[in-house]
Amino acid sequence: MRILVAEDDLVSRRLLQTLLAHWGHEVVTCVNGREALEQLQSPQPPPLAILDWLMPEMDGVDVCRQVRAPQSADRPYLIMLTTRGRHEDIVEGLEAGADDYVTKPFNSAELRARIRVGERMLELQAGLAARVQELEEALHRVNQLEGLLPVCSYCKRIRDDHGNWQRMEAYISAHSTAQFSHGICPDCYEQSVAPMLRELRAAGGKKHG
Repeated sequence: MRILVAEDDLVSRRLLQTLLAHWGHEVVTCVNGREALEQLQSPQPPPLAILDWLMPEMDGVDVCRQVRAPQSADRPYLIMLTTRGRHEDIVEGLEAGADDYVTKPFNSAELRARIRVGERMLELQAGLAARVQELEEALHRVNQLEGLLPVCSYCKRIRDDHGNWQRMEAYISAHSTAQFSHGICPDCYEQSVAPMLRELRAAGGKKHG
């Protein structure tokens, strides 16, 4: 997994980079909050980020707020890393949009465990997004006419699932996104309309005669 590390302290950044690479992750590093925000708002952002609280240009809390401002399906998992361990600080970081909180100096086993939690959450998020897409596609299929339609041979009405007979236009409109406009085909014109017009002309001629 690609993981973003935003840390201005060189020693901490190198330590995180070495640990994450050893655990099999691809690491992207930043030295300030502005660079971190640009990475997280890029077309293909890292799915997980470890953000230092105090950084130049923009701190980790502000990065969290900016990333969480637009609601999107691809929400990165954000772990705040800081020396601040007061309850008030933890609450502030979580309310800003952080998903987890690790205090410095961190324990490598704890950090790895929290990253694994993030991986599981991202998998659940991806699974949920895929399920939503499946449901949307299923709904789209429901709105398409499929299968055998029972049509009356005489009046051309269609029997619905409840046994009611509906006009074909009403049934199709209820079960699809199709819209209707009415016209007269050449065969019907010759069979029905033309004879009627001839009768009307003949009647009119007799009246004037």
